[in-house]
This record gives sequence, structure tokens and C-alpha cells, in this order.
Amino acid sequence: MSMLKVEKLNAWYDRSHVVQDLTFHVDSGEVVTLMGRNGAGKTATLRTIMGLLAKCTGSVIFSQNEMLGKPAHIRFHSGLAYVPEDRRIVAGLTVRENLQLGLIASAERAKTNEMIEEIAQTFPRLKERLNQEATSLSGGEQQMLAIARAMMAKPKMILLDEPSEGVMPVLVDEMFELFLRMKNQGTTILLVEQNVERALSISDRAYILDQGRIVHEGRAAELLADEEIQQKYCAV
Repeated sequence: MSMLKVEKLNAWYDRSHVVQDLTFHVDSGEVVTLMGRNGAGKTATLRTIMGLLAKCTGSVIFSQNEMLGKPAHIRFHSGLAYVPEDRRIVAGLTVRENLQLGLIASAERAKTNEMIEEIAQTFPRLKERLNQEATSLSGGEQQMLAIARAMMAKPKMILLDEPSEGVMPVLVDEMFELFLRMKNQGTTILLVEQNVERALSISDRAYILDQGRIVHEGRAAELLADEEIQQKYCAV
């Protein structure tokens, strides 16, 4: 069953038509990657799904409910989480306090300590640093913190925008192992990632965007083997 169905989605930054008639779906339990060159409309697609681009048309059905026109916090409470590329770690707060922010608008916030302990089992690198000032973490660790904060509310689906950007290779390996654990725990993932090989290696399917439109789609294994398609649409 499709957890997310996007139909004839259009979105604009001012006068720029950045998302054009997109139709795709993500089934429950899948990892699906949006691929394409810089400026292809991948981030704009995630932001539109999350309700962060006001000027849009079409349909975004999440868990069988129409979300277009609903504010981002309603989509969050419906089980949709978003980790932007810039991470948005709050300076001056510890790792633990940043994690607590993930429950600030949740009915589960009374269980904060229990939830932090649970999430720390999935993110052992963060468990060792709960009382450390969050912005003193490395870039990769901050990215893990941003993902862990989004996972605090136990979303049904998480949108990840360029999670490996600026992250050292050893932590990239750890991060993609984490995504597989999240998938095995039942989290559905829609991923935007420039590291095409790594992204496809954990994905079920992928869509390739070019100038705001889907130009190709297929099983991840097939696209991983198709170097011509990757060179044509995904080289930076």
C-alpha cells in the first residue's frame, strides 16, 4: 500500500516553476530515492511535500489523507518528518536538549527520558555524547543528531535531504548502515542524495528529476547498473 502518493504536483519559488507535474508514490516500508543534478527540483519536492512551499498545486496524499493546503505541523502530527540539508541544530543546547525538541509538540513528551534512551540505542554515537554541546559535534554527528531528533516522535515516514553532504567517509558508512536499520524497524524513507551509488544500494526504487520533472524511474538495482542514465542526469 502506498504511504505517500504525489499526483500532478507543481510548486514555485516566486516565479520559478521548480516542480512540474510530478506523480510518484512511496510504499510503506520502502526506501525511495529522488535523483538528479543540482537544481533539478529534488529539495523543492521534499519541501512541498512537507508543506514548506506555499505556492503549489496538485495532490499530496499521506496515509490516505490529503495534505496539500495543510500546514507543516499538521503533516508532522500525521507522521511525516523532514530533515533538511542545513540540519538546524540549536546552538547552546546539548545533544540531549536538541533531542528533547523533537517531542516539544508531541503527545509523547511526558516520556522524553524514555524516548531519548530508546533513540540512543539506534544512535550509539550520540549516546556517548548526550551531555555534550550539540554544535561541538562533527558535521556527520550533527547530521545524525538531526535525524535522531526527527525520529523522536516515531514518524511513519521521514524525508531526508542530502544527509551525507559534508560528512567524512567513515561517518557516511555509519549513516547508511543507520538508514538500513531504520528501514528494518519499519520507517519509510524518501531520500535525496548526491552519493548515487550509496543511495541506490539501500533503495528499493528511484525517480530521476530534471528541470522539475520526472524523466526516468525504475528499480534501484537497475539504475545502479545503468551508468549512462547516471552520467546523463545525475553527475554534479
